[in-house]
Amino acid sequence: MARVFSGIQPTGHLTLGNYLGAMRRWAEVDQHQADALFCVVDLHALTMDHDPARVRRLSRQAATLLLASGLDPELCTLFVQSHVDEHARLSYVLECVASDGEMRRMIQYKEKAAKEAARGRSVRVSLLTYPVLMAADILAYRTDDVPVGEDQAQHVELARDLAVRFNQRYGHTFTVPRATLPAVAARVMNLQEPTRKMGKSDESGLGVVYLLDEPDVVRKKVMRAVTDSGREVVYDREERPGLANLLEILAACTGRDPEALSDAYESYGALKKDTAEAVVEVLRPVQDRHRELCADPGYVEGVLRAGAGRARAMARPTVDAAYRAIGLLPAVPEAGAEADAGGVLNAVR
Repeated sequence: MARVFSGIQPTGHLTLGNYLGAMRRWAEVDQHQADALFCVVDLHALTMDHDPARVRRLSRQAATLLLASGLDPELCTLFVQSHVDEHARLSYVLECVASDGEMRRMIQYKEKAAKEAARGRSVRVSLLTYPVLMAADILAYRTDDVPVGEDQAQHVELARDLAVRFNQRYGHTFTVPRATLPAVAARVMNLQEPTRKMGKSDESGLGVVYLLDEPDVVRKKVMRAVTDSGREVVYDREERPGLANLLEILAACTGRDPEALSDAYESYGALKKDTAEAVVEVLRPVQDRHRELCADPGYVEGVLRAGAGRARAMARPTVDAAYRAIGLLPAVPEAGAEADAGGVLNAVR
């Protein structure tokens, strides 16, 4: 079986975009067709100003929602990134292979750095280097496929480049991964700003449907979604982004084609109403299961503990091989270290 790895950041409450663009596919497809690992990448949440307690809370919530979305610990490996030391171990080694220019060309770094510069502030070094940590996340497991949204494809390309470069310089160590993009709803857009992704960090939250939003809240947000000028319901991403976003959300929720759906509507109101109800129904089983899991926190903790153990066992041989290949002296085995210490003590006596 091919090996699949993907992760999600606990930088905010998970959204409909996270679910339709990634989580549902992980549950319905990837964990059944591959040796799949899914990770709450909490180290990535430290690249910006953050509240430590909130990161911990959102990390637990993200893991719980991943289980609620259908991930089965009997079929896949679910764990928290910081629970497996091999991610950080490999990240530094890969920093020694990456270049400064590569890091500064990353779109997300350029956008966030520019935003902070406009406020008269600088960004953390970790924001510059976190794509290397993301590459370590992927390469540590000899990953074949990385299911991601369009906005993360550049980071998978970096992982590919670093794998190839490391293999050429130091000997074959890593599998060269490839990005896999979902066909529909790869990017669910903000309901108030349909040219911008529906992100977890939206300040107002009015354009974002969160996975734990109550049904009435979901309905209000969808019914207030920004549409476009004109009366005809047509599917045109470039000219009618608001309508296209609603049609793509409805298509993703119902398994239909967005362009075909546009022919079934004569008014924006009817489209919004059906989209709202479709979203409510898609989220209902996730929310029900989330409530059940919250009532049994020991189960979630056990899943994460077992997942970290499996992930560590998979990653350590690859990371150890990378350390040897790049020229680091292997650590002295435990028994050998004790014997050497004994010899030194006897010599002193």
